[in-house]
Amino acid sequence: MKYALYLLLFSLCACGEATESATDGPRRPNILFAIADDASFPHMGAYGTDWVSTPAFDRIAREGLLFNRAYTPNAKCAPSRSCILTGRNSWQLEEAANHSPFFPARFTTVVEALGEHGYRTGYTGKGWAPGDPGERNGRRRELTGPAYNDRQREPPTDKMSAIDYAANFADFLAEGQGSDDPFFFWYGGYEPHRAYTFGSGLAQTGRTLNDPPVPEMWPDTDTVRTDLLDYALEIDYFDRHLGEMLRLLEERGELDNTLIVVTADNGMPFPRIKGQAYEMSNHLPFAVRWADGIERPGRKVEDFISFIDVAPTFLEVAGVDWADSGMQPAAGKSLQPLFTAEDLGQPFRDHVLIGKERHDVGRPDDRGYPIRGIMTKDYLYLHNFAPERWPVGNPETGYLNTDGSPTKTQILSMRRNGTDDGNYWQLNFGKRPAEELYNVREDPYCLNNLAGAADHTSRVAALRERMEGELRNQGDPRMAGNGMVFDNYPYSGAIQDYYNRYMAGEKVPAGWVEDSDYETAPLD
Repeated sequence: MKYALYLLLFSLCACGEATESATDGPRRPNILFAIADDASFPHMGAYGTDWVSTPAFDRIAREGLLFNRAYTPNAKCAPSRSCILTGRNSWQLEEAANHSPFFPARFTTVVEALGEHGYRTGYTGKGWAPGDPGERNGRRRELTGPAYNDRQREPPTDKMSAIDYAANFADFLAEGQGSDDPFFFWYGGYEPHRAYTFGSGLAQTGRTLNDPPVPEMWPDTDTVRTDLLDYALEIDYFDRHLGEMLRLLEERGELDNTLIVVTADNGMPFPRIKGQAYEMSNHLPFAVRWADGIERPGRKVEDFISFIDVAPTFLEVAGVDWADSGMQPAAGKSLQPLFTAEDLGQPFRDHVLIGKERHDVGRPDDRGYPIRGIMTKDYLYLHNFAPERWPVGNPETGYLNTDGSPTKTQILSMRRNGTDDGNYWQLNFGKRPAEELYNVREDPYCLNNLAGAADHTSRVAALRERMEGELRNQGDPRMAGNGMVFDNYPYSGAIQDYYNRYMAGEKVPAGWVEDSDYETAPLD
């Protein structure tokens, strides 16, 4: 196997510290990690979605591997990215389990580790965010490497980022011209994060309102369909820059020696998805290309993988032993066996664990909505630890864990004017029972809760027992009765204690929701 031979040669030829240049042995692969901001599976062309245009992602899948069961442990920007960077589940990351945290000093990221072991590192766009990365040795930490954000271009709409991701990647490559050092580069697109320019997906493409299917938890209206097409246009733009980056690598003769991973941090920014713990919240697109290290490209991988597997993969292909990385022990494992083996003899994983703590503030005393769950091929089991709380934030403070959008506005308006005959408000914003069980094969939108059905009692018990056993082994504070530790960690943004301040009459800004999202009084 090419990869096995490479590792053998590297281990034989590399002498002294791992920071020695590639002249001491075969050159280690470059790594390009591309992550969209809020895009659900299956919204890439390679998965059969025909109302997006993603030729770059599709090429990577065609010339590498397409993963059909890739999941984040926590479907929100900062905690999801923390899992990627550390190889640990969010409940193993102290403050970093939460959104907008102070990143714990004791956790080294895989990018920092690679930088200490001979890799040139950098990022463009959105790295680890939002939150405060802290300092080391008197300097602000660069959890995803130094920033390359100087280049700008006019984007297709005024709501998209003006950062020229591809041009910044070109600058990064130019700085390393003539160097034998491998590189790690993080391309963090701000798309398809909210907000969108309403109607841009219709105006700038040949798509029509008939193209996107509307999930059953939202009303099937022109407004919602327009919103979906605006989301698709932003995915197109993320992919356009990815395509330009592939071209840059080809021009420099670096494409085949570069491990390219493309994914998204969490599901689409629509009600009941982003920031929640359902199938479309945590299930994400994921494709990998590495011509020098993947055998039999074009395969589709059905095994479950988790974001906690990314950091171990990067260190293994870089030839860095985890014990020498300075990182805390990983819960994940390297994906490298899937790069070379057609049949592992057993599944790489047959399930994943998911969960959440505090995402956006908006409840009294900045409390979160704690969940743990286990996803198998057929079923998703969820335990909601505080079902008395509002799952997406209190109504009177704007349901802050659902981004403002035309779809959100329409659902809230339907409840207020008495036209919500589809139970949309309850599905998207209402309170939930302590336990949920969904047959994800038959019910991918997780609408029919089976947890209370007599014929599923034993299944619920078995999944709960399996999940709790693994969480105890991983040191989850919730399993030790210490879950309040997550609510007590401070929020790093400017809106700490948002609920109490807002209800006392202070006009506290929360720019990711609409003014009309706020209910005029608390709801039952």
